[in-house]
Amino acid sequence: MIIDTRVASWERDAQAMRRVRHEVFVVEQNVPPDLEWDGEDEACRHAIALIDGKCVGTGRLSPGGKIGRMAVVSSARGRGIGSALLEKLVEMAASAGMARVYLNAQTHALDFYARHGFVAEGPEFDEADIAHRRMVRLLSS
Repeated sequence: MIIDTRVASWERDAQAMRRVRHEVFVVEQNVPPDLEWDGEDEACRHAIALIDGKCVGTGRLSPGGKIGRMAVVSSARGRGIGSALLEKLVEMAASAGMARVYLNAQTHALDFYARHGFVAEGPEFDEADIAHRRMVRLLSS
């Protein structure tokens, strides 16, 4: 089994990333499709994770420094793929000269993001009927 995490292109990799996000967010977490497909993907930078050439995870970085749409299919979880994707997105932000990144973490994943240097701020809130908290990570210059 070969796991590869790389920068993706929405134009080239959209179908694979859409499949993963549909499976994780729309099917598994019952996020309404109109919320998942917000029209922002073309403006974002993306990372994907592949196992033996098949896309099993994805995430995106907005021009404003927001990391989002972090998703790993259930069959590939527990292998460090989410961590690799997150670090790839942070690396992309640092390379772009961003001073910080932020995300809206589902509350069950707060510890995961904290292990990667993110700090929760502000109150809990609902997004797509799922509890979230905003988290921020400062990047070294």
